[in-house]
Amino acid sequence: MLDKLGFEGMIRLGIAIGFFALLALWEVANPRRKLSESKRRRWVANLGIIFFNMAIVRLTVGAFAMSMAFYAQKNGWGLFNYLELPRWIVISVSIIILDFAIYLQHVVVHAVPIFWRVHRVHHTDLDIDVTSGLRFHPIEIVVSLIYKSAVVLLIGAPVFAVLIFEIILNGSSLFNHSNINISVKIDRWLRWILVTPDMHRIHHSALAEETNSNFGFSVSWWDRLCGTYKKDPLLDQLDLQIGLIEFRNQNELGLPELFIVPFRGKMGNYSFQKKEIGK
Repeated sequence: MLDKLGFEGMIRLGIAIGFFALLALWEVANPRRKLSESKRRRWVANLGIIFFNMAIVRLTVGAFAMSMAFYAQKNGWGLFNYLELPRWIVISVSIIILDFAIYLQHVVVHAVPIFWRVHRVHHTDLDIDVTSGLRFHPIEIVVSLIYKSAVVLLIGAPVFAVLIFEIILNGSSLFNHSNINISVKIDRWLRWILVTPDMHRIHHSALAEETNSNFGFSVSWWDRLCGTYKKDPLLDQLDLQIGLIEFRNQNELGLPELFIVPFRGKMGNYSFQKKEIGK
């Protein structure tokens, strides 16, 4: 099993690196917005934290979700292991359920103040590009892996479904954070299915009412169905202020500082729990 996990991990990593390179080149050739902050400083922080996360995850929970899929399959655990359904239906529905689970997780980390403190590391980026899709605190990475693994075990998702879902999730995070220029007309068509960069950029607005919208990562359906979809920002996409009001100094957002962001300052007014404002 360890050999299989290692091989599948290499597949995911190879696809992610290739897609990252493609989007990074697209950003250089045809960017959507002019970046206002130091790209070198941001990339050092964003790439540095993902390398740290990869190391810490490997030493702790590792490929936990994939392991749970193997375990459920071997022991007949989880919903789909009790239902006699065609394999393609089980794989498709598993991917859909996992994607909705990630949407719910994203809503929760904005709604619950203690989770928001950790998640706001992701939102402190003062510009947004392909590396922003990698900017997550290691605590959030570990908690997310445990949560996904619990969902996998509960529904008995097949190993192949988990692999495909992880590839889609990683690719979507890179795509919807990227600073690539897609025509407005094409973007509007794509949005009926996918979370586009313009759609997700609204979620990174410094305005709380915009930050608390467009939570989807892969498909736009969940935001539309759950009433969290926002079509356009208050300001034009090119004038949209990115980041959080409480964190505007990039000199205080280097790689070492990102690790202590959850423990710094007041809660602010971004969490849904308004009673926590100012704490």
